[in-house]
Amino acid sequence: MINQTATPKFRKLMDLSQGLKSLKKIKTTTKDGPKVMEQDHQPLSPMARLFHEPGSNVYIITMMGCKTKIKPDVIKQNLVHSLVRHPRFSSLQVTDNETGNIVWVPTTVSIDNHVIVPELDPNIECPDKFVEDFVSNLSNSPIDKSKPLWDLHLLNIKTTDAEGTGIFRFHHSLGDGLSLMTLCLACTRQSSDVDALPTLPMNKNPGSIKTTSFWSVLKVFWNSFVAMMMFVFTVLFLKDTDTPLKGSVGVENRPRRFVRKNVNLDDIMAVKNAMNVTLNDVVLGVTQAGLSRYLNRRYSKIMDVGKTSHNDKKDFIPKDIRLRATFFFNLRATTRIDALVDSMKVGTLGRWGNQIGYVLLPFAIGLKSNPLDYVKEAKAMIDEKKASLEPLFSYFVVELVLKLFGMKAVGKLNHKVFFNTTLWFSNVPGPQQEVTFYGHDVTYIAPSCYGQPNALMIHAVTYTDKLTFMISADEETIPDPHRLCDDLEESFHLIKASALEKE
Repeated sequence: MINQTATPKFRKLMDLSQGLKSLKKIKTTTKDGPKVMEQDHQPLSPMARLFHEPGSNVYIITMMGCKTKIKPDVIKQNLVHSLVRHPRFSSLQVTDNETGNIVWVPTTVSIDNHVIVPELDPNIECPDKFVEDFVSNLSNSPIDKSKPLWDLHLLNIKTTDAEGTGIFRFHHSLGDGLSLMTLCLACTRQSSDVDALPTLPMNKNPGSIKTTSFWSVLKVFWNSFVAMMMFVFTVLFLKDTDTPLKGSVGVENRPRRFVRKNVNLDDIMAVKNAMNVTLNDVVLGVTQAGLSRYLNRRYSKIMDVGKTSHNDKKDFIPKDIRLRATFFFNLRATTRIDALVDSMKVGTLGRWGNQIGYVLLPFAIGLKSNPLDYVKEAKAMIDEKKASLEPLFSYFVVELVLKLFGMKAVGKLNHKVFFNTTLWFSNVPGPQQEVTFYGHDVTYIAPSCYGQPNALMIHAVTYTDKLTFMISADEETIPDPHRLCDDLEESFHLIKASALEKE
C-alpha cells in the first residue's frame, strides 16, 4: 500500500495522472443531430450495469512493457483512428432521469484527457518500485464519469525488463477481459510483419461438450446438478475457510498491489507433454502448489515455529480447508482480432460486451510429497467442470435473477458468491508472436483487475515464449505478494523437475 506521506514529487506525479476531477463536463455531439443521438442512447447491457453495483465496481488494468522509449504523440495519433472509433470508447455512460437506466451517449473525445504522460526523472531511484507504486495508486481512484471510462498512462522510465511502460485502464462495464485484451491487440501488429495482425490460440466453446454415450450425458447432468447446488449453497451460507488469503469485509474498496512473475513457456509445454495434460492443467497445478507453499509459511508464523530445513517440509496447514477460486470462462466460440479491426474502421460494435461465465473451483491445499500430484488433482477438478454446464448456468442465473428481482438483487448475489470464495482466477491467451504497439516492440503484457470483493486475483497470460503470473493483492490481507510470486515460480520448478525425471 502506498505510504500517505509519500514525497511531494511522487504526489505531484500521481495528481497529474489522476487529475480527472478537474476535467470539465464533455459536451456530446453527433454527426446528424438529435435524431441519430436518440438512436444511440442505448441502455447498458445487464452485465455492463452489474459492474456499477456496489461490490462489483471492477476495473481492468493491462500493463504493456516496451523495448523502446514510448512516443506519446505517435500513440495519441494512432488511437484517434483506432480505439477511439469504437463506440464504447467514445461514449459517456449517463443515467436517464426518466427511466433511471444508464445509457450510452456518444461524445467528442479529447485524446489528451485519456492519454496521461507524467514527466519523470530518468535517474529516479528504484524505477521498478516506482512503476509498481504508480499502478497501485491507480487502483485507489476511479475514472471520472464525465468522459468515456478508459485511460492510458505512459511512463517513460527504464525498468528491469522495459524501456517504457504503458498502463491501460478500463471500467469493466466496457467489456469483459478477453474483449478488452483483444481490442488492445487490435491496435498492435506482428513485429516481424507490420501489416499482419497477431494471432491468438483458438478457443473452445464451453457450450460444446462432447457426449459420446449415455453415461457421458448422465455425467454432464450430474456434474451440472452438483455445481448448481454448490452455487446455491454459496449464495445462502457456504463460505471458504478464513485463511490468511481470505479478504475481510470492504476489501473491494482498498487499493491493490500488482506484481508479476514470468516462467518459460517451453518449460510449461515440456511438463504438459510429459504428463499428457493441457497447459491449463499445468497452470492450475502450479497455482495450487504455490498457494499451498505460501499458506504453509504463513501458518508456521502464526504458530510461531522457528525456520529450519525440517520445518520447510512440514505441513502446518490445517486439515479440511475449503479454498475455492472463481474461475472465469469465455463464452464466445471464437476470438477474432480482425473482426475488431473491421469494427473500429467503420465505428460499429460487432460482437462485443461482457460474455463470461464462471465456475467455483475447489483447490486441494496442503503439502504433497510428489509435486506432480498438484497437476493431477488440478486436471481432475477442471475436467469435472468442463463436463458440466456450470459456466453457462452462472451466466443465465444472473439473467434470470435480473428479470425477476432487478439489478440490486443481482449485485448482491454476485457479491455474495465472490466474497464467500477466496480468489479470482483467469487464464488469458496472449499473442503467439512478438507484437509492436504503434511502432513500439512489446516485451510483456500483464492484465489484472481491482475492485473485486476478495483479496487475491491471479491472471496467467501467455505471450510469445513466456507465461506471466500477474497477481492483484490486497496488502492488508497479503502483505508480501512478491513472496507469493516466488512461491509460484519455485513450485513450477519442482513440478518441472519431477515431470522430466519421470520421463
